[in-house]
This record gives sequence, C-alpha cells and structure tokens, in this order.
Amino acid sequence: MGLATVIENEAHFQSEMANAGTKLVVVDFTATWCPPCQRIAPFFEQLPAKFPRAVFLKVDVNRCTETASSQGISATPTFVFYRNRTRLDRLQGADPATLENKVRQFYGTEESNDDDNAVAGHMDLVTFITKSECECLNEADDHPLTHALTSGGGYLASDCDEQLIINIAFNQLVKLHSVKIKGPADKGPKFVKLFINQPRTLDFDQAAGNSAVQELEVTPSDLEGNPVPLRFVKFQNVQNIQLFIKDNQSGDEVTQIDHLAFYGSPISTTNMGEFKRVAGKKGESH
Repeated sequence: MGLATVIENEAHFQSEMANAGTKLVVVDFTATWCPPCQRIAPFFEQLPAKFPRAVFLKVDVNRCTETASSQGISATPTFVFYRNRTRLDRLQGADPATLENKVRQFYGTEESNDDDNAVAGHMDLVTFITKSECECLNEADDHPLTHALTSGGGYLASDCDEQLIINIAFNQLVKLHSVKIKGPADKGPKFVKLFINQPRTLDFDQAAGNSAVQELEVTPSDLEGNPVPLRFVKFQNVQNIQLFIKDNQSGDEVTQIDHLAFYGSPISTTNMGEFKRVAGKKGESH
C-alpha cells in the first residue's frame, strides 16, 4: 500500500474527500503531457509511505476536467492541501522540497492525532489560526503566545502580574467544541472568561467588566491536557476568540500555559470552490 490514489472522475474525488474525514488530503493535479509533472511524480509516490496518516490523490486534469475546474486549477502540476474538505493551501510547480515541507506543516504531530480521538469528530484547529493576527497582552518577552500554540517545547508566561488576555484569530469561521489549556498544576490558569468575535483585543478593564460568552473554572486535571467542552451552541460562528485569564491555581504572580489548542471544525466547505450541492436547489438551505 502507500501509493497515491488515482482519481477517476468528480464523483470519485468527492467520495475520497468525504472518506478522508479530518485527515490531511494532498492532491496532485497533473497532466501526462507536462514534463515537470512527470519529474515530480516519483517523489509524490514516496510521500504516502512517509506520511501514513495523510491521504494522497492524483487528478489528471485532462481526464477529470470537472474536478480541475471546480478546484480552480490553472497550471500543472498544482498541489492542493485540504482538511475536513477545506482548502488549506496550494503549491504550483514541481518543487519537491517545498512540497514535502508543506505536507509536514499541515500533517501535524502524532500527539495531535491522539487528541482527535479524545474529541471525536472534531479536529485540532491549529492550521486555521492566523498567527500574525493573534495577540497576547502581558506576555513575557521570552515566553510569548506563539510558544503555547504548538506542543513542541516552550510555553507562554505572564509578565508583570498573573493576568493574560489572549486573542486568537481564525482565517475562516469555525465552530468550537472544546479548548485545551495545558499547564503546570500550580501556575496553570484557573478562572478564564471567553469572548468571541470582538472587533479588537479587549483591555483588562473591559475583560474584567464585560459579560463573557462562557466562564471556565479550569481544574488541575484539565491542565494535564484534557479538552474542556464549551457550550457548543454559543460557539457556532467564531472568527476570533479571546481568553481573559483572571488568575492561576496557586495565586502565583506568573501564569503559565504550555499548550493552548482549540477543537472543532471549519464551517465553510464552500471555499473548496463551491462544494457540490448534493440536495436542494441553489439558494435553499439544507
């Protein structure tokens, strides 16, 4: 096994995308008459063995014209990355090193795969976070928020007192099911207020005074990395989420977060180039 699946037609493409669930899908849009496509083909065939939890598809743009046009493919080879039927990125041209780096970037770690099982049917939304638009007030210079957005070492620490305001921006609307706030049993957050879709980052007075969408009291067991469920109905259309961390478990001056992650799903499947409507006429909700 381990070879890429050759797509026969649009229906086959849609069924492969649906079967992939929350796995990363990498699609090679290729053409038999295109020399760069042929050059990179053997390299692409090696990737499934290296990344066993991803799905690799090959689409011949001449044979599958409908798929190529619905995905907006204008040149070959083009590699498109999807998860949950949502397009994450695309890469044009035969560049093996960049291709493998992008696969690795979106593939995630083994660790996040275990988490997916913990939150059935929901995925770690880390690939949908726009890091450049995220902000953290009162972060320590050498322990910034970015350290907490990956699970690979480093942590976020507060600077002049125990409070933090974290603004997380998503690159598209998401539904949030749960949040993971991993941290030390003494310095990990305790009372957390959650706000969504604020036009700008709240200041500490606003965060303390405004009423939150949800308030959490984080327990030491939650801080071991167990996802805390959110009131799902309240988090159905989230463009950004802000966490006001009021204090920590021990009343220490420094609050520390080792890993902050959000589980849920992107709402819009439409940016896959108008996902095919299975039922109902255009304009009907379904």
